Amino acid sequence: MENSTEIYFFVLQGLKELMPNKNTYFAVTLLVYLFTLVVNMILIVTIILEKTLHEPMFIFLCSLCINEIYAASTFYPKLLLDLSSYMRVTSYEACLSQIFMLYSYAPCEFTTLAVMAYDRYIAICKPLNYHSIITPRKVMNLLIITWLLSICESFVVVGLVARLPLCGFNIDKIYCTAWAVIKLSCVDTTVNNVYGTLLSVFHVSQVVLILLSYINIVKASARSQEQRNKFMQTCLPHLISLTNFTVAIIFDIMYARYGPTTRLLALRNFMSLEYLVVPPILNPLIYGLKMNQIRRKIFKICSHKKRTLK
Repeated sequence: MENSTEIYFFVLQGLKELMPNKNTYFAVTLLVYLFTLVVNMILIVTIILEKTLHEPMFIFLCSLCINEIYAASTFYPKLLLDLSSYMRVTSYEACLSQIFMLYSYAPCEFTTLAVMAYDRYIAICKPLNYHSIITPRKVMNLLIITWLLSICESFVVVGLVARLPLCGFNIDKIYCTAWAVIKLSCVDTTVNNVYGTLLSVFHVSQVVLILLSYINIVKASARSQEQRNKFMQTCLPHLISLTNFTVAIIFDIMYARYGPTTRLLALRNFMSLEYLVVPPILNPLIYGLKMNQIRRKIFKICSHKKRTLK
């Protein structure tokens, strides 16, 4: 075992590439953050205000948008703070806090998408039993389980990271991740690796179950034009969200573990940002544009506000 050092802060090496043009990156980051908040809030407010949208599918979508805002507010404010100063450091406690929030966001995203797939499976494959299966009580239970499970997963991740003695303080990203800190450990990290593998297997199994449910959904949709229309309006956005998030997470994990650490810093930054930046923007856009019920209600609210202003 190497001699460990009590770490009070970490140096975020990924910010090194951004500092020469930090004002430009600050402006772009602020605009993207504000846009992310606005598009997600529009969907959340629309679903809350319109009673016709108080259905399980839209309630789960509202939860998904809340999780997107949670992720954006975990990442963007800290990055904006770093870009507004010449410091490239973060405290040990702040790093662990960011790890907790990021590692509760990703499981919540996967589990919410799995719950949404289950809802669509029942709606299309068992339409006559939908309201007896997807009851308000079950919707509430699924939401509670989704968020509690994600928080518990993240608590364990942070606990396993916090116990490690560290021999370094340089993190090769622009934000803190569990793996970036684990790599600095002076001791064996088998427990952390095993837990990470178990989480990966669990969430991969969720993706597999979603895909299996969609095989049945596609079969059921082929029976009638009405079912095909329902699939295109409600299921296609979900598949796009799932594919985008899954691919982004896999790229980030694989590149963080097996990619080069001494070169291509800009590429590493991009790969690590994709799952934090794209899904929170893409999801509300594709759902808002693709789903007729939401699109009509948004236009209705906007037109009503215009008449009120006049």
